[in-house]
Amino acid sequence: MSRIYLETIIEADIHTVFDLARDIDLHQKSTSKTNEKAIEGRTHGLIELNETVTWRAQHLGVYQTHTSKIVSMEKPYQFTDVMLKGTFKFFGHQHIFEEKGKNTVMIDILEFESPLGIIGKLFNKVFLKNYLKDFLLERNAIIKKIAEL
Repeated sequence: MSRIYLETIIEADIHTVFDLARDIDLHQKSTSKTNEKAIEGRTHGLIELNETVTWRAQHLGVYQTHTSKIVSMEKPYQFTDVMLKGTFKFFGHQHIFEEKGKNTVMIDILEFESPLGIIGKLFNKVFLKNYLKDFLLERNAIIKKIAEL
């Protein structure tokens, strides 16, 4: 299983950052490079506990769909989504928010496993982990920019 851990310090209150991180419309704007669109489940607004969203996006030149569900949420401190259907063998993303003075620390813990056994593990190590990390960094930069306006 591969794991990505990121911390983003944002000069904004925890409630604002928490809501921006679960905003479907903002997610679609922040992922415009992959033409990501919410096509089923919650398709606009703030996703809530036990809701699902199905995304359609172009990654690595191929359109893919990915359905995830919010399986835990403690406002405004954390929420976790896990893949129900998609190309990964496993995909889980913890979103954690901590207040530090006037800042919010947004923590992403993304764990994933590709299919195809040893070939998938090699692909993760050589390419996919960095691809997903860059994807998250770009998304987090947009959340930070909007939160700090």
